[in-house]
Amino acid sequence: MEQTVAPSVSFEVDRSQYKHWKLSIDGHIATIAMDVREDAGLRPQAYKLKLNSYDLGVDIELADVLQRLRFEHPEVHAVVLTSLKPRIFCAGANIFMLGSSSHGFKVNFCKFTNETRLGMEDMSATSGIKFLAAVNGICAGGGYELALACDEILLVDDGSASVGLPETPLLGVLPGTGGLTRVVDKRKVRRDLADDFSTLTEGVRGKRAVDGRFVDAVYPTSKFQEAVAKHAQALAAKSDRPASGPGITLGPLSPSIDGDTIHYKYVKGTIDRARRTCDLTISAPDSPQPQSGDDYLKAGDSSWALRAFREFDDLLLRLRLNEPEIGTVIVRATGDADAVVAVDQVLHDHASHWAVREIIGLIRRTLKRMDLTSRSFFALIEPGNAFAGTLFELALAADRAYMIDHPDEDNTIRLSVMNGGAYPMSNGLSRLQVRFLGEPESVDEALAHDGPFDAQEALDAGLVFSAPDDIDWDDEVRMAIEARAAFSPDALTGMEANLRFAGPETMETKIFGRLTAWQNWIFQRPNAVGEKGALMTYGREGRPQFDFKRT
Repeated sequence: MEQTVAPSVSFEVDRSQYKHWKLSIDGHIATIAMDVREDAGLRPQAYKLKLNSYDLGVDIELADVLQRLRFEHPEVHAVVLTSLKPRIFCAGANIFMLGSSSHGFKVNFCKFTNETRLGMEDMSATSGIKFLAAVNGICAGGGYELALACDEILLVDDGSASVGLPETPLLGVLPGTGGLTRVVDKRKVRRDLADDFSTLTEGVRGKRAVDGRFVDAVYPTSKFQEAVAKHAQALAAKSDRPASGPGITLGPLSPSIDGDTIHYKYVKGTIDRARRTCDLTISAPDSPQPQSGDDYLKAGDSSWALRAFREFDDLLLRLRLNEPEIGTVIVRATGDADAVVAVDQVLHDHASHWAVREIIGLIRRTLKRMDLTSRSFFALIEPGNAFAGTLFELALAADRAYMIDHPDEDNTIRLSVMNGGAYPMSNGLSRLQVRFLGEPESVDEALAHDGPFDAQEALDAGLVFSAPDDIDWDDEVRMAIEARAAFSPDALTGMEANLRFAGPETMETKIFGRLTAWQNWIFQRPNAVGEKGALMTYGREGRPQFDFKRT
């Protein structure tokens, strides 16, 4: 099968034009029902989305639904995830989409899909919104991975409904959005049972699914909806969300695109194709900002903290999917650093307010998206910079930070209360803790520092990689960027993924570490994507032919 690159992808969705999901809200319970339109994939000429199978477009819509539930519907305390198609919950990622997509697209598709699943688990852990999967039929592969992201899984016992991860026996690949990891780490399925389960094309059903911990309960068709409602109400009762609104309506970002420059209100990205770089600049607040949680409600989606990081998130996703040859992102923060620190203090002081909690959560998830993006990030700290507090997290997330030591111009950075752990990485540690894993005392020293750091102080404190003077600045930065561009992008992806997550391993780091290795290796192997590979022969005449040598 010929492999193609998907057309340019937009991650903004008109909520009135969902093609694949139906959202309904009844009191404190929201129901998100999957009803995938077969003819509405990102590349409808290449494949049909049969049996509630999904492609990236389906998952972009789901991510949008989840984001809107967080911000626009504070009254929602629990979500039921189900299907409107009879006897089918979800058949997983569309196989013909995978078989006809480029390698890079497959990997980024799996990455975005898993970030969405992790977003559901983050909602449960931090937003007070619990999830119940009401599996009303066959639930396979990525469909079961979607159910695994929920707090509870109920399965209808109708004689045919089942859950399964059939990728290994059917396709020669793996459930790459966390399926195997969640089965043993989250649901704590016994290893031998998980091994057998992962080699079954038909999955498991009924009592066997419950006994193995693959689902929480099964109910006959006549009692299924009643049981779903009862379980959903019990989950909703655990929430600390408000009883009613108002919420914050998320309007369109509507960036302007002029050639190789995309410009939002606070974020700008300019691509240099010859150098294979993107200059990414995020601006500090330039107007008065909310001073309380209720002020944030009144400001809607226009507050800097919410708007700027929605824009930053959108640009990261566009770079991932639409600009695969842009390997190095040069990050700058400009404007009034004091304004950033002032915003941070309000966020910290009002973190218990549900809307402020959601804004902090959005920033945290966006910074994680940066951590998990397979690009090199270099932060350039120059006079007039706004690398303070929350924006300094961008420098901490970068692979290297360069700070000019200029004798005639003021150039400083500054930490705030939000650098102390408000935005943990996937490993559960702050970026300062990961940076100073071998010298934890340096974290406290940096946070206790009174006022800004000049270039030499920042270098001595270990907060930046290099602090050249104004004479050497241009040459050192230029040579660093040119050297980066000369390395193998595959080697850099592996290197950066290995180096960014020092410290303890969590389910999240396991999933992404394995995603990087599994998908970048298995999706390239002839046994999966060769002419007679399992992924390429599925649904066609003939059987896959394997090279049976172990490596």
